[in-house]
Amino acid sequence: MSAARPRRSVLYMPGSNARALEKGRTLDADGLILDLEDAVSPAQKAEARTQVVAALTEGGYGHREILLRVNGLETAWGEDDLRAAATAGAHGVLLPKVESAETVLRAQQVLEGAGAPADLELWCMMETPRGILRAEAIADSSPKLRGFVMGTSDLAKDLHAAHTAMRLPMLVGLGTCLLAARAAGLAILDGVYLDLNDEDGFRASCVQGAELGFDGKTLIHPKQLAAANEVFAPSEDAVTFSRRVIEAHAAAEAEGKGVVLVDGKLVENLHVEAAHRLVALADAIAAR
Repeated sequence: MSAARPRRSVLYMPGSNARALEKGRTLDADGLILDLEDAVSPAQKAEARTQVVAALTEGGYGHREILLRVNGLETAWGEDDLRAAATAGAHGVLLPKVESAETVLRAQQVLEGAGAPADLELWCMMETPRGILRAEAIADSSPKLRGFVMGTSDLAKDLHAAHTAMRLPMLVGLGTCLLAARAAGLAILDGVYLDLNDEDGFRASCVQGAELGFDGKTLIHPKQLAAANEVFAPSEDAVTFSRRVIEAHAAAEAEGKGVVLVDGKLVENLHVEAAHRLVALADAIAAR
C-alpha cells in the first residue's frame, strides 16, 4: 500500500443507479465505492452487478481509487458478486460486516478461483461488535488486505448507541480499528455522516476523524466532497514546516548530530518520518 495515496474523500455510489455510476467519473473524489450491498434492493442485486461490471469495463474513472462493495458470502448474491468482481477492473473488493479472518480468506479463495489478478486488493467493512473485537486478527488475515472502512451506522445500531456530536459511543470501536490497521500497515477510512443539511457537524466530524488518524472519510453525497478534501489534506503551513524539518534534519545528520531545533521545536527521527509522510501525501494530491 502506498501511504501517499490520497484517500481524503471516498464516495458511496449505488450500483443500481446508472446515472450515479456515470457521474462518478467527473466528481472530485479520491475514491469511489461502487455498492452492491446496502444501497441495492434484493430485486435489483443481479442487475446492479451487471451494471457495475459494465461501468468498470468502460472505465473513465481516472485517478479515482475504485472499490467494489459486494454482498456477504452468507447471502444469496455474495459468491456471484465476488466472481464478477474478480476481473471487473476495480482496485479492490470491499467485504461487508467482516467478523473473522476466515471470512477474508474465504473471499480471497473465491476471487483467486475466478481469476482475480495478483494486485486485486481486499478491504473490510468494520461495522459489528464482533468484528471490532477481532480487528487485530482481521487486519493480519491476508497480505492482500489493504484497508478498513468503518461502518459506524451499523455499529451504532448494534451497540444501541446514539449518534452524538463528539461520537463518544464510537470512540472505542474507532480507536480499536485504528490500532489494528496501523499495526498491520493498512489504510483506514472513517464512517459516514448522515445529516446532509448539517454542514458544520459534518466538518467537525471530518476534523475529529483527521485528528484521530483516519486517512479520509466515506461519504454519502457529492456535496460532502469539498469539506472532506480540505480537512484531510495537509495544510500549506504544515507542508512548509515539514519540508523545513526534513532539510534541517538532513543538515544536522551531515554534521553528525542526531537532533535539531526547528522554530524552537525538538526534531528527532520520528518527526522526520511523519514529515516525509505528510509531504509525500501533499505531493500526491498536487499530482492529481
